Amino acid sequence: MAHNQLPRHAGIRPSPRSILEQLTGGSDRATRITHTEHLPPRSGTHAPWPQEIRPEVVDAFRACGIEHPWVHQARTAEYALRGESVVVATGTASGKSLAYLAPVLSALLDGAEAPGRRGATALYLSPTKALAADQRRAVSELAAPLGHAVRPAVYDGDTPVEEREWVRNHANYVLTNPDMLHRAILPGHARWSSFLRTLRYVVIDECHTYRGVFGSHVAQVLRRLRRVCARYGSSPVFLLASATAADPARAATRLTGLPVAEITEDASPRGELVFALWEPPLTELHGERGAPVRRTATAESADLLTDLAVQGVRTVTFVRSRRGAELIALIAQERLAAVDHSLPSRVAAYRGGYLPEERRALERALHSGRLLGLAATTALELGMDIAGLDAVVLAGYPGTRASLWQQAGRAGRTGQGALAVLVARDDPLDTYLVHHPDALFRQPVESTVLDPDNPYVLAPHLCAAAAELPLTEADLELFGPAAAELMPQLEQRRLLRRRATAWHWTRRERAADLTDIRGAGGKPIQVVEAETGRLLGTVDAAAAHTTVHDGAVHLHQGRSYLVRRLDLDDAVALVEEADPPYTTTARDTTSVSILETTTEVPWGDARLCFGSVEVTNQVVSYLRRKLITGEVLGESKLDLPPRTLRTRAVWWTVTEGQLDDALVPPEALGGALHAAEHASIGMLPLFATCDRWDIGGVSIPLHPDTLLPTVFVYDGHPGGAGFAERAFHTAARWLTATREAIASCECDSGCPSCIQSPKCGNGNDPLDKKAAIRLLTTLLAGAPTAASESDPDSDFDSGSGSDFDSGSGSDFGSGSGSGSG
Repeated sequence: MAHNQLPRHAGIRPSPRSILEQLTGGSDRATRITHTEHLPPRSGTHAPWPQEIRPEVVDAFRACGIEHPWVHQARTAEYALRGESVVVATGTASGKSLAYLAPVLSALLDGAEAPGRRGATALYLSPTKALAADQRRAVSELAAPLGHAVRPAVYDGDTPVEEREWVRNHANYVLTNPDMLHRAILPGHARWSSFLRTLRYVVIDECHTYRGVFGSHVAQVLRRLRRVCARYGSSPVFLLASATAADPARAATRLTGLPVAEITEDASPRGELVFALWEPPLTELHGERGAPVRRTATAESADLLTDLAVQGVRTVTFVRSRRGAELIALIAQERLAAVDHSLPSRVAAYRGGYLPEERRALERALHSGRLLGLAATTALELGMDIAGLDAVVLAGYPGTRASLWQQAGRAGRTGQGALAVLVARDDPLDTYLVHHPDALFRQPVESTVLDPDNPYVLAPHLCAAAAELPLTEADLELFGPAAAELMPQLEQRRLLRRRATAWHWTRRERAADLTDIRGAGGKPIQVVEAETGRLLGTVDAAAAHTTVHDGAVHLHQGRSYLVRRLDLDDAVALVEEADPPYTTTARDTTSVSILETTTEVPWGDARLCFGSVEVTNQVVSYLRRKLITGEVLGESKLDLPPRTLRTRAVWWTVTEGQLDDALVPPEALGGALHAAEHASIGMLPLFATCDRWDIGGVSIPLHPDTLLPTVFVYDGHPGGAGFAERAFHTAARWLTATREAIASCECDSGCPSCIQSPKCGNGNDPLDKKAAIRLLTTLLAGAPTAASESDPDSDFDSGSGSDFDSGSGSDFGSGSGSGSG
């Protein structure tokens, strides 16, 4: 590692190429770069301010150095001023905030001059608290010349009780998140009546993040908002901002339930971006079944963060998991201490689950420049204006190309050049991408997948809507075609009661508490230090089985803790501080039964199917792995209850004749199917906007429902999330990429980069790489041509019906990304 330089002078900004050369010079690191993409700088194109924008607002922008808007900003504002909902989907740091703030501030200024009544109001929704707080700071600075005409305020779970009444009664630009809209604002809409009555605009920032189950919940929350607004006589215009995405208007229309126009041409300038794809080297260690093991992306990224901090290069390292963020910060701090004792304090971790005061302190340190390096989860991906960053390190592919460019765009936000480095994890998708750069740099960005008609999502929102205002027949159209089918079931379960012409909520408890819109489900698990009783943070209930089981290693603020006991009944994980030389990874087993085959198509003699399934999943053990190398030290059994999930799946079968054609004898069949299942799960995020942990899979040589060798890939959320549906529509391309990922891997008999899975309940046994390649080749020979493959962006009738009985005895199933992988 090149830890031989002290921080450079703050005023000297090296070029991204020179930073990369410094990282790779004098070592074997240069061989780890599989591709370098150079995106040249781009000049911007201005437009005049729309005439309807108040001159005071234009003057306020000019006072901040913004003389004229970019073309896409002016066009977005024009739609808003005409009362048309619009989504602006342009690159990171392209000024999307100005695009919606210009019309919003003009409306608020108009409203402030209205005599004798509360003027126009606006609501801003962000997926994270950090982004809302950052936006409030920006709006307050921008609107300062407008005096008290603009009164922004954050309303979230951290807002003190004594401030909340002031926000309801006096703020005219309220910044919140969908969770607070769902749990507080809509259930208490009577107290918000003066705000809602004059609601002119609803801003939905980073709307591409509203995908899968979370996005489906948010879509129904927005329909509830529109219904309550109509009760008070308002019909707000929706202004959405998104990272670049395919067909943003369609996704925004599905999210809001309203027609939405789109602005996609980015007219802003851009500094040079150097984007390196980086593959960690193979180690001398051997993993399961003797497979070669690469150095972990965590260790490699920690080294890069260390070296960049030593050079004085301001860097954010994005990590997929909370634990990974803590680990990278901890490793970097230890290594920086050996260089200069002042440096460790200038690197930190940032993730969800921290207490509010911890998050705010880190945000202030980042904005002030006191921090040189940060290891962060996606809590910092979304729109926070982190000025002055020189580099971004991505510890693993973030799951979608939209997120990749969003994270890479955190650096160079003031127009200077920037360096981005994607460090591949040892899995099929990351390995495929660093060796197929066209898939990242030449392919269109994914469409956003969400399914508001999922009955597990829709049912609790119908109950919440009825609790807010009695639900009429006319209202059901707002909530989609599945709403009418669900009403008899909600009546039968005595959740709703029909009186005269409307349905009413019948229970004492709050209807909004029936569901967690983040899809986590259940009461969050409190992580408590056993010796002191101190609350360290929380973990989603759905993740508890895999992250805070007995014996798990839990990291918080750079400190390691061992879980002494997980009490699911009391929703508490008791931990004690420790310093184990390992991390832990949970393992599970899964079985699938078919409930209904919605549709199927022939692939030669094979069948490709989509429908409803029931998945039974149980965490059975956990592995202990060395911190840096990932070497397995041992496995411990766990005794946790099984969980049952009704969801949607895609599956394919093969016949005995196809197995003969593929030269797959009976003794190799299990390994071939298992290997294909693992690799296909790993590759699906390239075709659907999902995370590997959002989906699961099962393979079996003779499935009792199909009576054939079968591979399943399913959504890890009750009722489905749309990912398996997208897999069905893109199956030929998806499985072709899966076959190529296996065939192009340099290992002999299978490794984590192609067919091994970190969460396989069978210990990655059996697996047969060569037989999997032959099997997929034969399967794909019968696949439809690309021209006849279903349009992945088409509206697809999933035929899910209205049966949302989870079989668990609870009113609604809890969402959890679970699967054997």
